Amino acid sequence: MKKFLLAMMVLGLFSLAGAGLGQDSQGEILRVLQLQKEAWNRGDLEGYMAYYWKSAELTFQSGANRVRGWDTLLERYKKSYSGEKMGQLDFGDLQVNLLGRDYALVLGRWSVTLRDEKKGGVFTLILKKFPEGWRIIHDHTS
Repeated sequence: MKKFLLAMMVLGLFSLAGAGLGQDSQGEILRVLQLQKEAWNRGDLEGYMAYYWKSAELTFQSGANRVRGWDTLLERYKKSYSGEKMGQLDFGDLQVNLLGRDYALVLGRWSVTLRDEKKGGVFTLILKKFPEGWRIIHDHTS
């Protein structure tokens, strides 16, 4: 009986540690999105891009288009959204789903308000935890 109780206590401690790890990761991921939003809203595209995986393997999909690579995605953003065309970005309806210790899936809605025009859609992000923190490795935005 003592061994059983000891085993249950150990399992309970592991569960509590795992739950805390999940909450920490969710908070870190939400912070990444907040920092991206802040960078976008001050017109800092490179600051916004700092939370994407800086790799030729990064993927971004929107509509019927697929872009590969951090540099290519930055150029796409510069062409489409630089300067006054950026507007104010907001995220909503965020749902963070941990897929393990080092991977997460994020669902959400985005909106950009530019003057009196507002456009938006939904997104799915896959993030991976690197030594420098969570980074987006795949972005599918509609």
